[in-house]
Amino acid sequence: MSNNRVVVGLSGGVDSAVTALLLKQQGYEVIGLFMKNWEDDDDDEYCSTRQDFIDAAAAADVIGIDFEAVNFAFEYKDRVFAEFLREYAAGRTPNPDVLCNAEIKFKAFLDHAVALGAVKIATGHYARVRETNGKFELLKGLDAEKDQSYFLHRLSQAQLSKALFPVGHLQKSTVRTLAAKAGLPNHAKKDSTGICFIGERPFREFLERYLPRAPGLMITPDGKRMGEHQGLMYYTIGQRQGLGIGGTKNSMGTPWFVADKNRERNELIIVQGHDDPHLLNRSLSADDASWIAGHSPLFGFTSQPDHLGAKTRYRQANAACLLHAKTTEALAFKLDFEQPQWAITPGQSAVLYQGEICLGGGIISARL
Repeated sequence: MSNNRVVVGLSGGVDSAVTALLLKQQGYEVIGLFMKNWEDDDDDEYCSTRQDFIDAAAAADVIGIDFEAVNFAFEYKDRVFAEFLREYAAGRTPNPDVLCNAEIKFKAFLDHAVALGAVKIATGHYARVRETNGKFELLKGLDAEKDQSYFLHRLSQAQLSKALFPVGHLQKSTVRTLAAKAGLPNHAKKDSTGICFIGERPFREFLERYLPRAPGLMITPDGKRMGEHQGLMYYTIGQRQGLGIGGTKNSMGTPWFVADKNRERNELIIVQGHDDPHLLNRSLSADDASWIAGHSPLFGFTSQPDHLGAKTRYRQANAACLLHAKTTEALAFKLDFEQPQWAITPGQSAVLYQGEICLGGGIISARL
């Protein structure tokens, strides 16, 4: 067994390929591992697994590293997709990438890599790890446009201690330049934007295969009927596209947005205008929390930590807030924001930061 063996999750994309390249150049013994995590309708036009595998294998060949594939489809369905469906059935909007990182890439994959004799695993995430006095911190990636710490906030100390993110200190443009100079065949491949491991398929058609449709009324907050929705699971708070009422009489051309869901009455609440008060909230509650340090950020403090901020969605700057939690484990917590936040969405993650340090977070349960 080598004492510098690192297993890299090669997805077929440029970020993971450059991750493997950099580690090889740094003298590590690198093994590339392609994870196949989705098998349903794998032959249709929306699933890119086959092409991704080819791209990953080609990159491994150019870099000059061993390459293998592993199937985690059962683990993905059991640990990630089942929860994904439960959340949608409950009227919430889950983020499968967060759970996929915690349960597949840094559990199933990590366990497999350790069995291969790896001392570390590496992925192409734009994030960084810093060890301070034996404790591991998750830091934002230096490319603010690509930072992916939000999706990694459920990682534990044990998981972070085994993780390397070699592109986390680079700009995306630099990553592509390095890939082109090394002759990697995927240097110009576009970034994937679909559901983690499922691909970029029509979402409504996909979800309909697993959950029954339940049409209902689309109403304003004062009860005015504006149309019909196709099922609450197809809509998310803040959604503008796909409501089908753009040409409604007397709408004055102002766009409509989803503001809330009433599961008991199967009603979709919609409002007109991006800045409608029904889309703004100063507080939220969250549960199922996971703290990177192993305890709440309030642990050991007699007052609020300095410079505390939170994201309620991925592409968002830290929003200054106060954290309220009942216990040091803090499996549930409340956030009060200095400024109203737009379209806080139950099921999504509220992720806390102290400057560039990602502290952890939880699943939004309610807007307050």
